[in-house]
This record gives sequence, structure tokens and C-alpha cells, in this order.
Amino acid sequence: QVQLVESGGGLVQAGGSLRLSCAASGRTFSLFAMGWFRQAPGKEREFVAAISWNGGTTYYTDSVKGRFTISRDNAKNTVYLQMNSLKPEDTAVYYCAKHQSMYGLGGGELADYSSWGQGTQVTVSS
Repeated sequence: QVQLVESGGGLVQAGGSLRLSCAASGRTFSLFAMGWFRQAPGKEREFVAAISWNGGTTYYTDSVKGRFTISRDNAKNTVYLQMNSLKPEDTAVYYCAKHQSMYGLGGGELADYSSWGQGTQVTVSS
């Protein structure tokens, strides 16, 4: 079972930036698409961004397009989420997740992800 550990969250003012990291254990990280999701208080967990196993395809939810960038470094078993122009509505716990299928492109369906990290809090003040 792969272990995913997120880091990089924190408190930032609106308009600021943060970079989240997700370090994965194991030798098969490079074979799976990865995703970032978030959950705000009282709301359901929602898709933020995903990246294919080789980094060639990325997906974003509309609300973060042009502001967030997902990337991965397969040599370091790490996926990143660069978040710029942060807004108070971006406040949430952010989770990384491993797609269930090898060599997949990823996507926004929560049920397609089989392993999850513990989450990292992102708070954007106005």
C-alpha cells in the first residue's frame, strides 16, 4: 500500500502563493496518475487537479484554471501543486491521491483514486 504525505500548506493572504508537495512511498509512483482534491468545512471533497502518469496530460477544475499548476517529478516520487493568486474560497484541506489504474491519464472522479494522503490545511485570509 502506497503512503502519501502532503506538505506545504499554511496561512496566506489573498493574492499570495503556496506550493504543496506530496511525497509517495514505493517503486511504482511513476506508473500512476495523481490528483489533488480539497475539502472545505461543511462541504464535500472536490477535485482540484490531476496529472497523468508521465506528466503529459493535466486536468483542472474551472475555478483554479490559470492560477494553479500541477506537476510531478517521478525521480523524486513527488507531485506538486503550485497555487498562485489565492482566494479566500480556496481555503480547505488539500489531499493528494493516487489513481487506481496503471498508466492512466487521471481525471476528476474521486472514486477513481485508491490511495489518499492525510491532507494539509490551506487557509487564505481576505
